Amino acid sequence: MTKTISRLYDSYSQAQAAVRSLEQAGFNKSQVSLVSRYRADDTLVDDDASGAATGATTGAAIGGGGGLLAALGVIAIPGIGPLVAAGVLATTLVGAAGGAAVGGLIGALTDVGVSEEDAHVYSEGVRRGSSLVTVTTNEGRASEAQAILDSHHPVNIRERRDAYVAGGWSQHDPNAKGYSAEEIRSEREAYIRRGGI
Repeated sequence: MTKTISRLYDSYSQAQAAVRSLEQAGFNKSQVSLVSRYRADDTLVDDDASGAATGATTGAAIGGGGGLLAALGVIAIPGIGPLVAAGVLATTLVGAAGGAAVGGLIGALTDVGVSEEDAHVYSEGVRRGSSLVTVTTNEGRASEAQAILDSHHPVNIRERRDAYVAGGWSQHDPNAKGYSAEEIRSEREAYIRRGGI
């Protein structure tokens, strides 16, 4: 039986480091996924990024590094905007017809076993500039994958959900636009003031 472990990171470099650690531990590209609105150079993917309008990957390796990080391409997701993605989630998001999958990121996450409640929080987190790493593995390696992901200082998903709800959020809106760099910066500063959630 397989299990999917997901973690959200406010720093794209933390997400990259988590992916590298997973690969060093023997988790392969078919098990690990990365979804982010950031490129390797810490800039947001442009709203008019090539290929994003159709939901297809650009075919360009824009993530930097080797392994999964070398396979990152740009995909447009309703309610999030253009993002870089690789792994199983990217394949699901592109879909068999070359367009964005029905249900966007929430649908892709629930397809790999993430609860719908958590999928809404993860999707909202990506919309607000966080990076998502998932690992799908057998139960025998699930605790190892979890320990690796947790060693890279992920967001506390329960506290983050509470912060979103306190701001009037109830669930991910597929019609919302992704946060701008300034909105992301402002919200991160607010998290730090509240205790670094």
